[in-house]
Amino acid sequence: MPEERSTSDGAEPSVVPSRAGSMGDAQLYLHPQTLSRLGTLELRAKHIVEGVMSGQHRSPYQGYSVEFAQHRPYVQGDDIRHLDWKVYGRTDKLHLKQYQQETNLDLVLLVDCSGSMRYGSRSFAEASGVGRTRSPDGRENWSKYDHATAVAAAMSYICLRQGDRVGLVTFADEVKRILKQSSAPGTWRQIVSTLSMNPVEQSTDIVRVIDQVLGRLTNRCLLVILSDLFEDAARVRQALSRIRYRGHDCIIVEVLDQAERDFSLRDEAPLQGLEGEGLLKIDPRAIRGEYLAALNAHLQEVERSARGLGFDYMVINTHDWLGPPLSAFLAFRHARMKLKKST
Repeated sequence: MPEERSTSDGAEPSVVPSRAGSMGDAQLYLHPQTLSRLGTLELRAKHIVEGVMSGQHRSPYQGYSVEFAQHRPYVQGDDIRHLDWKVYGRTDKLHLKQYQQETNLDLVLLVDCSGSMRYGSRSFAEASGVGRTRSPDGRENWSKYDHATAVAAAMSYICLRQGDRVGLVTFADEVKRILKQSSAPGTWRQIVSTLSMNPVEQSTDIVRVIDQVLGRLTNRCLLVILSDLFEDAARVRQALSRIRYRGHDCIIVEVLDQAERDFSLRDEAPLQGLEGEGLLKIDPRAIRGEYLAALNAHLQEVERSARGLGFDYMVINTHDWLGPPLSAFLAFRHARMKLKKST
């Protein structure tokens, strides 16, 4: 479980990582060119969000800011400073000006660090883009966890550039580490340091994790789940339904390796389960058809569940470069939301 640091002023304890990584690891996850491309994009919550600071996302509450929303009749006890005297001059009736209050977006990134996320068939040297042939812990492969952390770092970078708050959760069978939502200087450094952990040898329990996360949230947020979602599709839907019930928005990013997508193994060999399944000797060519059918059925079921609840869904391949698919996805999401707003 995560370590908690107590505070002397009686405030709620903040959760900090038990082991911080080097800030130099940031370059392993986001190439500077990727950052420059992503920095021009915007991330928006589709649903009405609540915030605690002035920002650029529409609030469910009526306030008094710069954007006029509507008039309403004056009732005894209202603040007369907000009376519209021009309307009174035309109609001889008292009306108050109401404005649309703007709030910030709270982004909470949930990154899967379970055992299956350690898998990867792409070379680290090719994927990292910074001339390194090995990871800081000596691996030569670029794992699904590496790719998920790159996406998380990119999304947090975008939101922090907008002045929004970002929080982070790493999880497996339960929540492992938490960074509370913040837009303070140094937040991105903390996020990257926390993401530099290594995956744990445990399975995923998405329902338990979502319950733990929702229990800590006090306002509506945009949740981004980054995981291979190697769990029963019905449990994934159960977890997403709880997010929907609590009024949060969600983006599901399913991270898969190319070898998992096409199952191009040819030689008979034992396969090692990464979440305690043990060794299983198989002939890949004999089961390839059934494997691909089962995988595609699982992906379709997860996507159907996500979109049926009004959430966005995408699959990311660890052998693809991060910038183009993520840029295209966020641009499409933003354009679709603007179109929906105008209709």
